[in-house]
Parts: sequence; C-alpha cells; structure tokens
Amino acid sequence: MKGIHFILVACFLALAFACFLASAFDPSPLQDFCVAIDDPKNAVFVNGKFCKDPKLAVADDFFYSGLNKPGNTYNRVGSNVTTVNVDQIPGLNTLGISLVRIDYAPYGENPPHTHPRGTEILVVVQGTLYVGFVTSNPENRLITKILYPGDVFVFPIGLIHFQYNLGNTPAVAFAGLSSQNAGVITIANAVFGSNPPINPDVLTKAFQLDKNVVTHLQSLF
Repeated sequence: MKGIHFILVACFLALAFACFLASAFDPSPLQDFCVAIDDPKNAVFVNGKFCKDPKLAVADDFFYSGLNKPGNTYNRVGSNVTTVNVDQIPGLNTLGISLVRIDYAPYGENPPHTHPRGTEILVVVQGTLYVGFVTSNPENRLITKILYPGDVFVFPIGLIHFQYNLGNTPAVAFAGLSSQNAGVITIANAVFGSNPPINPDVLTKAFQLDKNVVTHLQSLF
C-alpha cells in the first residue's frame, strides 16, 4: 500500500512540475525592443536600472510630490497625463507598478491608446467619464461604461482604450499600471504622426479613406 501511495505522490509531483514548466514565461520587457548583440562593449542595460546599495536607500527614493496639482489640459484633445513611474520614483525599480493622474477639460478625452506592458486600473475622483476598450481580432468588441466619482474600471494589458469627459466641468482620475514602465502608444499619433511618415497609400487602403484625407491627417500630427 505504501508503494502505491509513493507512486501516486510521485506522479502528482511530476504533473505539478510539468504544469509549472508549461506556465513559465519570459519576464515582460520594459522597452519596445531589444536587438541581440554579440559585442558587450556596444551593449546597453535594459529591463530596469542599475540598483543602489540598499544600505544607502533614503526616503526620497520612494517619494514623489505633486499629484495634487492639475495638469495643463489646453491642447487638442483636452487632457493631460501626469506620470509617476520609475523615472520619478527610483524605488519603483523592479516592483512592477506605476501611477498616473489624468486631468480632462470639459468634453476633453484621453484618446484611444494602448499600454503594451501593463494593465491599467482607473478610479474617477471628479466628473463623469465615458470609458471603454476594444477586444482583439476577430471580435473587436467594444466594452464601455459611464463612470462617476468613486467608480473603478480596468483596461486589460495591450488593448486599445480611451476615456472621455461627458461633462461641461473638469474631470480627474487616477490610474495604477502593472509595470514600472507600462509604455503608451496613442493610436492616431502612431499611425498619422510616425517619423518618417507611413506611405499614404498604405493608410489609404488600411482605413478606406481618400488619399487627400490621409495626407491632411498626417499634416495635423
């Protein structure tokens, strides 16, 4: 009987170890790409920063002040994002988290964008926001919600999402992101404002627009 128990335990451990290996994956990158190089003399440090000796750490390494101040929303989209990531708080290095404050002018928006390296959880503290995200191909399903002060909404990692201020007064939200450097790709800026510009013929076909419309949009960005 003991032999049978031993075999069952061994099989269970082997299965658990196999599941562990199957679920293992590379750490999430903290930059857009990392080109392999053989010569270390021309290499750069990625996925974090060099670490200070823990004995030399001070309170200011884990501190940031200023999120009580409204951001300047006098721009084309009527919003401003104040980012607090590892560049503002060195102590965030390797901790996998960051924070933003988002200010919205009346009827302003945080336009459609993605965070390639982080999920976002947003809480509204002032105003009324219409928010949403779009699922991946082939469904491309739009999931939306109207949020009021105290409401919370999650935008899954990598999906296109947005926030729009429905009111004629300013709105404010705070959001946490599951990366010390989640990154942001604003769709319109990336597509119509790339440097150098994408060939208009590509965008004309992709968006089924007149070429003159495409070139006009590119001139705006």
